Amino acid sequence: MDTVIEIRGLRKVYSGRRGRKIVALEALDLDIARGGVYGFLGPNGAGKTTAIRCVLGLVAPTEGSIRLLGADVATQLPEVLDRVGALVESPKFFPAFSGRRNLELLASVRGIDGQAIDAALAEVGLTDRADDKFAAYSLGMKQRLAVAGALLKRPEVLVLDEPANGLDPAGIRDMRDVIRRYGDAGNTVLVSSHQLSEIQLVCDAVAIVNRGRLISAGRVSDVLEGRTQTLLVTIDDARAAVEVLTAEGFAAHLGATEDTLIVEAGSDQASTVNRVLASEGRYLRGLHAETASLESVFLELTNDGEERP
Repeated sequence: MDTVIEIRGLRKVYSGRRGRKIVALEALDLDIARGGVYGFLGPNGAGKTTAIRCVLGLVAPTEGSIRLLGADVATQLPEVLDRVGALVESPKFFPAFSGRRNLELLASVRGIDGQAIDAALAEVGLTDRADDKFAAYSLGMKQRLAVAGALLKRPEVLVLDEPANGLDPAGIRDMRDVIRRYGDAGNTVLVSSHQLSEIQLVCDAVAIVNRGRLISAGRVSDVLEGRTQTLLVTIDDARAAVEVLTAEGFAAHLGATEDTLIVEAGSDQASTVNRVLASEGRYLRGLHAETASLESVFLELTNDGEERP
């Protein structure tokens, strides 16, 4: 496997108030392969942004090692920086300047020619609005321009920390399309996000961290595989139906409405659920099998009742 980011034993400890030690990362190991979109997930305070900052050399780890495109981040990062693009905090664009002019200023600092500006604007779908003032952009357009800034170098590795924050549904969709296209072109995109449904749509693989530790990683299909399915049952007197199923050993509880219940069972047990209820004179009006979503798995894995400061 061609690995573009390799993290081993990463630990980061911050000094808090009154000398208190805050452990942001603890023994984090992670490999990210070349090509595609990789999601980086975790609750607030899980250590996602700290890990990203360590990868980019913005924060020095307390312990551990990181290799980025084969280079040791601690000693060789300048050798590969031209091959890496990142959006960790939105750049401060000039409101009175056009989107294109803002990118021209950014490109001049980095020694990048004008053709790269046109390509980056096209990549994020801003060609037609490139000459409008930045102040007139919607929040989604501003986010896309920020991504365009990260794309100026045509990086092999693109790192995006919460790129969909504050976006409306249309903006989220546009951001998803930008990320997916760039990953499909053979580049590697590492994206941290709270938009779990979007991550499931856009990512090939994910890593889930909690309290500074890696708790699950792999292709999205592998992370979801084997997780509990549920059966959504529609029936008259759902409360009585729950009692019938519970007596037969099923884990069942009332649903969102008075005529629905949820059974913790896979689709292969649907006929058994139907038979058990029918034997007690209770007949289904509907039954739908729901597979685990990335959101449900995320909540299952991270619901430990304790959140990192």
